[in-house]
Amino acid sequence: MDQRVSFVTLVVTDLEATRRFYVDGLGWEPEVHVTGEVLMFRVADKVVLSLWAEAGFVAEVGHAPTRGGTPPITLSHNLATTDGVDTVLEQARAAGASEVLAAEQREWGGYSGYFADPDGFRWEVAVNPGEIGQSVLP
Repeated sequence: MDQRVSFVTLVVTDLEATRRFYVDGLGWEPEVHVTGEVLMFRVADKVVLSLWAEAGFVAEVGHAPTRGGTPPITLSHNLATTDGVDTVLEQARAAGASEVLAAEQREWGGYSGYFADPDGFRWEVAVNPGEIGQSVLP
């Protein structure tokens, strides 16, 4: 098996609220949008972020996802500068992010903060000065 991830799929409770956040608020361009079903964004050369309406998930997987608390996953948007991090966090705040934690210097050498999308999925916005962090920059 190849070592890769092709799709990251998150189950959302209100697809249209999610669309408003990512498209209207953050300015992302969807590659696929099937109203009431799924919203997909190409987030890397061969990686797609898929936001799937809960009803479709239940129909295909067989049970509803567990809700409540902070989902045990983070997504990360890495940038080259600390100013870039602060700008993205402010964009998330303006887009209506339900929670925004200011960026700070981290003991691992980076600079990062967090925001939550409408379903509470946490996005880390970071400068990662390490080799692997630099390797993911455009």
